[in-house]
Amino acid sequence: MSNSDAFNSVRQKLGGVSRRDFLKFCSVMAVGMGLPLSVGARIAEAIVNPKRPPVIWLSFQECTGCVESLLRSSHPTLEHLILDLISLDYSETLSAAAGHQVEAAKAESIKGNKGKFILVVDGAIPTKEHGIYCKIAGRTALDILNETAPQAAAIVAMGSCASWGGVAAASPNPTEAKGVPEILTNKTVVTIPGCPPNPYNLLSTILYFVTFNKLPELDQKGRPRFAFSRLIHENCERRPHFDAGRFAEQFGDGLHRKGACLYKLGCKGPETYANCPSVLFGDTGAGTWPVGVGHPCFGCAEKGVGFSAPLHQLATLKELTPPVFFGEAFPNKPGVSPGIKTFAAGSAGIVVGAAGAAMLTGLGTKKDTTQDKPHGQHEENARDKEE
Repeated sequence: MSNSDAFNSVRQKLGGVSRRDFLKFCSVMAVGMGLPLSVGARIAEAIVNPKRPPVIWLSFQECTGCVESLLRSSHPTLEHLILDLISLDYSETLSAAAGHQVEAAKAESIKGNKGKFILVVDGAIPTKEHGIYCKIAGRTALDILNETAPQAAAIVAMGSCASWGGVAAASPNPTEAKGVPEILTNKTVVTIPGCPPNPYNLLSTILYFVTFNKLPELDQKGRPRFAFSRLIHENCERRPHFDAGRFAEQFGDGLHRKGACLYKLGCKGPETYANCPSVLFGDTGAGTWPVGVGHPCFGCAEKGVGFSAPLHQLATLKELTPPVFFGEAFPNKPGVSPGIKTFAAGSAGIVVGAAGAAMLTGLGTKKDTTQDKPHGQHEENARDKEE
């Protein structure tokens, strides 16, 4: 098959998407993974190759949110890309067959593609009493995972539950739920945390594997570095307000309505690694993520933060970094002093201790006395700062 015929075939499968738009999509995927723009052509070639790897998708202790977020992606529409260009041989949610038929199809695909298929897992795995709290076709999730994983070419844990237990493993964790890496201790597992996770991070990982026949660079927690190397705080659209010392004190106050930093409301962006503010999903417009609509980051992508730390507890400031490309918010108001800026620029990457955290909660503001006053006076304090 010629390249032209291959792209025409892809166009039909993608519902009429043009060759140019398809190549643009592949180039965007390349840039999103931190690769040169020219690699987009290699990704496109790998996708149209008829020898694409099958995908086995296992779902365990989960809410189906990972699959739902996957289906609501586009550029082009992800369901066409996954279902047509990558052979999705088994998925409880998306398979047309059911019961013994779909289980037979899974067994046949695993047997015929041993060492070649990509295994995607969403949901945690209960381990208490030999895993009896999650069964599929009469078998425990624990048994199914241990049988399937050794035969896969690559293993991807999709979502926080599969990555490290997530909500299923939250205290008191009655089923002793665990993430995939805790079960498959002798295997490399790519973890893509989030609740739900960004589907483009999964798509980019699969495309990278299909293109280069290897996994992308991972951090110590198995997360792709192209998506989880920076704190949410570093690229947040409210970051300028943090640098200028402008914090919302409570929901609905003047600074909250103006889009000020949500750190004092418990935003976990300063201790959560993810690309949420940079790569949006859901196709509902710019800024439609928790912080963008005025709610603190919950830290769902970070083990030990999401489903562990109280929602409105102040985040631990992991690193003091200067803004990358933002200017100061409210430039005519008192902000960060030149001395602090110089210190920050020369100290990027150092861990902030308890004293530093206390100092940063009031950067560039008057002495914060809201904790010493009745709750009803917080709004008055916010108005005073605006004046």
